[in-house]
Amino acid sequence: MMRKLRAGVLVLVVVLALVLGGCANGEDGSPDGDGTEAKGPVSVGSKIDTEGGVLGQIMIAVLEDDGFEVVDKTKTGTTEVVRAALTSGEIDMYPEYTGTAITQFFPGEDIDPSVTKDADACYDTVKELDAELNDIVWLDRSSANNTWAIAIPRSLAEAEGIATLADWAAYINDGGEVKLVGSQEFVDREDALPAFEQAYGFDLTDEQLIILSGGDTAQTEAAAAQGTNGANAAMAYGTDGSLAALDLVVLDDPMGVQPVYQPAPTVRAEVMDAYPEIADLLGPVFAALDLETLQDLNGKVAVEGQDPASVATDWLRAEGFIE
Repeated sequence: MMRKLRAGVLVLVVVLALVLGGCANGEDGSPDGDGTEAKGPVSVGSKIDTEGGVLGQIMIAVLEDDGFEVVDKTKTGTTEVVRAALTSGEIDMYPEYTGTAITQFFPGEDIDPSVTKDADACYDTVKELDAELNDIVWLDRSSANNTWAIAIPRSLAEAEGIATLADWAAYINDGGEVKLVGSQEFVDREDALPAFEQAYGFDLTDEQLIILSGGDTAQTEAAAAQGTNGANAAMAYGTDGSLAALDLVVLDDPMGVQPVYQPAPTVRAEVMDAYPEIADLLGPVFAALDLETLQDLNGKVAVEGQDPASVATDWLRAEGFIE
């Protein structure tokens, strides 16, 4: 009788172990109850600006649609904060800019300055250095360039046939009316307006400048759009959300005066080794994020006040990237 009781207890213990083991599946990367392989968790961070939040939410939505468990850590902090979070393993991935990386992340490396202004060379360099030095993987990038720029009203651009900084320089040198509004830093820094002037052969006088103490591009762009004090050009960033809303056009920089700032997902190598499919998931998405698309998405958040997560998922669904 005792042997039968012990045998019954043993069977019960085995059954319970199997049941509990089945319940635990899916929480540690083992198969879920439906037999599919659980993926994650992975944590996604971002910088605190509008575009950082939008890009972070795009990454989250794409991963979740593919079955990943994702921890939302977007709006992590400034560049310094979010980068430290990535390299320390506090987060697994976040969107970063090629120009930021090449100018800030590798101080001990001898990098040819011309590389910063060549989109392909800049991307290839940061991708190689970050993998070698920090075990950070750069995935495919967006073609958009979120760098210092000059924007003018679309009406002026179309009326005068101005599409590039070279066109604008010719317009200025032919006596066209211009008044640029920008920050003191933009006007004074050798790598900002003076670099544009030198490269394209124009020189704005004090009467052609409206200088603001701060560097808020929302103010400079609004002034140019509204013609405040005669302004018809503005200091801008390439993917500012208010540009489309204010009907301003960013002038192309064919000479590559400014460093190239193209966004791309950066991911810890350990995570990529575990889930190499992340590259295939996010690559086509970032390839579709051209300049006008990012301006539009940023504008929905910055100008219209929409939620970044909703903006991200709406765009992804419209483009067929997620269900």
